[in-house]
Amino acid sequence: MTTQNLLVELFVEELPPKALQKLGDAFAGVLFDQLQAQGLTGSDSGVTAYASPRRLAAHIRHVWLKAEDKAVRQKLMPVAVGLTPEGQPTPALLKKLQALGADLSDPAAAVARLQRAPDGKAEALFYDSLVSGATLDTGLQKALHEAIAKLPIPKVMSYQLETDCELPGWSSVHFVRPAHGLVALHGSTVVPVKALGLTAGRATQGHRFEAAKPVVELAHADQYAETLARDGAVIASFAERKAEIARQLAAAAARLGGGVRPIEDEALLDEVTALVERPNVLVCAFEEQFLDVPQECLILTMKANQKYFPLLDAAGKLTNKFLVVSNIHPEDASFVIGGNERVVRPRLADAKFFFDQDRKKTLASRVDSLAKVVYHNKLGTQGERVERVRAIAKAIAQQLGDAQLVQDADQAALLAKTDLVTDMVGEFPELQGIMGGYYARSDGLGDTVADAIEDHYKPRFAGDALPRNMAGVVVALADKLETLVGMFGIGNLPTGDRDPFALRRHALGVIRMLVEKNLPLDLVALLKGAVPAFGDKIQDATAPLTDFIYDRLASSLREQGYSAQEVDAVLALRPQRLALVEKQLAAVRAFAALPEAPALAAANKRVGNILKKAEAEGVVDAHVNPALLHEQAEKDLYAALQRFVPEANAQFDAGDYTASLQTLAVLRAPVDAFFDDVMVNAEQLDLRLNRQGLLKTLHVAMNRVADLARLA
Repeated sequence: MTTQNLLVELFVEELPPKALQKLGDAFAGVLFDQLQAQGLTGSDSGVTAYASPRRLAAHIRHVWLKAEDKAVRQKLMPVAVGLTPEGQPTPALLKKLQALGADLSDPAAAVARLQRAPDGKAEALFYDSLVSGATLDTGLQKALHEAIAKLPIPKVMSYQLETDCELPGWSSVHFVRPAHGLVALHGSTVVPVKALGLTAGRATQGHRFEAAKPVVELAHADQYAETLARDGAVIASFAERKAEIARQLAAAAARLGGGVRPIEDEALLDEVTALVERPNVLVCAFEEQFLDVPQECLILTMKANQKYFPLLDAAGKLTNKFLVVSNIHPEDASFVIGGNERVVRPRLADAKFFFDQDRKKTLASRVDSLAKVVYHNKLGTQGERVERVRAIAKAIAQQLGDAQLVQDADQAALLAKTDLVTDMVGEFPELQGIMGGYYARSDGLGDTVADAIEDHYKPRFAGDALPRNMAGVVVALADKLETLVGMFGIGNLPTGDRDPFALRRHALGVIRMLVEKNLPLDLVALLKGAVPAFGDKIQDATAPLTDFIYDRLASSLREQGYSAQEVDAVLALRPQRLALVEKQLAAVRAFAALPEAPALAAANKRVGNILKKAEAEGVVDAHVNPALLHEQAEKDLYAALQRFVPEANAQFDAGDYTASLQTLAVLRAPVDAFFDDVMVNAEQLDLRLNRQGLLKTLHVAMNRVADLARLA
């Protein structure tokens, strides 16, 4: 029996654009998985997903008309339960066989056909049967039902369909959008499946306005994309449509010359791809007077409200031209261009109005308004939050700089949230911080404070830039610490995928600033220093918050290519200066490459276990009395420690962690000899305590850079 390729298409009303690609991939993926599970596809099968605004489709290669029959062995019951001592079937066995459809006209023969096989300590009876393979009709019906049921639908609609039975009436259907057509072709043959009140055929529809035929007949599963493009004026593939839009955008910008380029926005490109079936990129323009408005405002309103692609010049500045992706190809595009230009004008005028109105009031005059804006019911208003951020920022600035830094950071912290009560940010919340920077410059506050206000939300996302100046770093740190300490202090922790206050992102932001700005700040002191700003509103949750930040740091380091073993070894010591962690990791990696490393790591683990047991009985001091060193091996180890540890400590204190660990690598031989020749837990108390002190001295010296036992 040969295979044929299979096509399944659901033709629906316009699907939600932001979910389209996910819907298309899920529909095709579940269909394929379900057919594969039923044995209707082979090892050489594959699936291609199609998704356009009005259709979800899947093309699956090499699909069988009927799956192969399968031999199935089913365990029935233990022999002692199924057969009497005389070998006759018990009622329980006969009932089980009857339920399985076995031929019981001759019970003895039926029992004789059963297989005996060991099952644990006993012997069991097994029933062998041949299960008929699924047919494509029934298999596809099941797969289609599963694919529809498992679609990641953002919001389900309910609509009515007229029943196709003799009695008039309506039936309710629940789906993401009303469905109007179903196609199922195995090669050129229609597979008679049903879904959403529809029966499969070979007819679909093309573009609403530009299809060559009102009904597009699909002759063969392999001609789907070709036929839709020719007769339906539709590019069915999401990926091909996206690539065509990107090509047209680049070509339209190139025709304008001057290094003009469309703004890069993958999410916008995906959304526009989900809005059109036959893309046509057109160049439009708006009045140059609107360029006086901050370009972020204009770009945002064009992208978010109109789905336009703003054009930037070679320097990255916004031009007064933009690109529209139309869904039609008229001979005269002037009406389409003019219509889009008329639509965008009021949006830009609103942005200009908000900008002009906002500048009539200074940021300082808006501070009192923050007392009327609730931040969190347990943490008070934005006004209270600002005072907390100011207190935290002042403490950080005093550690990092002079009086000028303290003054700049305090002024930026005071005004950083005031743009929340402006008209522009009220209309476009995404511009918070950015507009604060513009309004600060308008108020004559200078670039230092203005940049700090604009940057205090940074980094907003992975890979985002850090604040440009130290005042911005201080305020950004204070802002993120206020959020982290406050939310942990009221028990508002992220769980699973839920993180409504973006605490994971805030923690990574704190880590990045401490590391990339090489700040001389201790992590725990930083967290504890933020707690008093909250008064009695929170509990001190420094310990769980510290663990949370180290977890984020560990994940980040592993993503950068460090092994879990290396990361665990360094972070086990809970290093307070996060800026030094990467140097510690480099030292651990270099140490691990030394031939002495495995033996020293194993010895370090052994020492740790000995000391842990000893410390459970009392304190072990890193102190050695040379007069109590009786064995030559312990004398040699003590001498080696006396010789090399001071050198290693000096290198550690100088920040040369790699050299420090390599210096200590020479201890391998005396350490090995010590464990070969010396009984640590001697019966004499003074000898035992002295040897424990010697090991404690070794352990402290070896583990200043990392917990080397983690490398064992």
